[in-house]
Amino acid sequence: MVFALVGFGGVLGAIARHLVGERVDTNTRDTLAVNVLGSFLLGALVAAPVDESLLLLAGVGFCGAFTTFSSFAFETVRLAETGDAAQATVNATVNLAGAVVAVFAGSVVVGLVF
Repeated sequence: MVFALVGFGGVLGAIARHLVGERVDTNTRDTLAVNVLGSFLLGALVAAPVDESLLLLAGVGFCGAFTTFSSFAFETVRLAETGDAAQATVNATVNLAGAVVAVFAGSVVVGLVF
């Protein structure tokens, strides 16, 4: 059952990631958007009094497939390789800081509700 929950959540997360990529038409902004949004959702899920099955489905499966560390890393290296070290640094900083702040914000919002 665990594999099915994680797998189904992963399928939904991958599809959602693709749809965001189609809507946000830049090299790095779509990755930033999914990483921050997915981090917020994960922070909210972990802080919420939810069943373990929902954490597996939405947290591990959906958020795991929706967010994309590998794309973030690739895009940052690509920026640095093309001579745009400043933009690579900004990309890395904004992605990391944005995701950490989003996890915290998601847990705070849920904490206010529950």
